[in-house]
Amino acid sequence: MDVKRSTPSYLYWLFCQFELITCSYLMEPWEKVLFYSFNLAVAGLLLYTAYVCLAFHLSLALQLLWSFLGNPRENALSVVK
Repeated sequence: MDVKRSTPSYLYWLFCQFELITCSYLMEPWEKVLFYSFNLAVAGLLLYTAYVCLAFHLSLALQLLWSFLGNPRENALSVVK
């Protein structure tokens, strides 16, 4: 299998499928630019949110887990004080 030849054709096939699913093949060129720009902006914001927020929440969850797995008496006494 020739990867150099099959990859561009597969990407083109995926793009054609995307245009069929979203019916963007019926749009005028300026409408496509707006539509694709909006979709890329939303995808970028979702990726940024996932990278920033999920990393932060995962860090907090791991800190909480390690505090529970650490010394339970010390943690309980620090809450009482």
